[in-house]
Amino acid sequence: MATTRTATTQWKGPLIGGAGTVSLDTSGVGTYEVSWPSRAEAANGKTSPEELIAAAHSSCYSMALSHGLAGAGTPPESVETKANVTFQPGEGITGIVLSVKARVPGITAEAFEAAAQDAKANCPVSKALTGTTITLEAELLA
Repeated sequence: MATTRTATTQWKGPLIGGAGTVSLDTSGVGTYEVSWPSRAEAANGKTSPEELIAAAHSSCYSMALSHGLAGAGTPPESVETKANVTFQPGEGITGIVLSVKARVPGITAEAFEAAAQDAKANCPVSKALTGTTITLEAELLA
């Protein structure tokens, strides 16, 4: 069954000097301020499209890795994924680095690396972002 999730942005003014809010409509968990300086300079308590992409990618990747590991008979105790999305004004998003640390009893380092790479290639957000270079740093915790 397909699902649709919705967010809405209200923007006022030009790109430089304007500002807006983005609301997470489906969940209702919040409305967040967004502006050009929060995107291209310091966040200063506001979000950006890149931060929202980082949130989506890190959570999707963690779910995909967890699912793949469990399906292979080695469910993880924990998975922590950080996504760093780099934005260059005038160029756009220039890359994403996923950094994952996981505790997975009974798995070899090689099997973990294979599962981590498979999740990178196949999580739905990674697939949606195929026009961007995505790199992965995977660490199996003891």
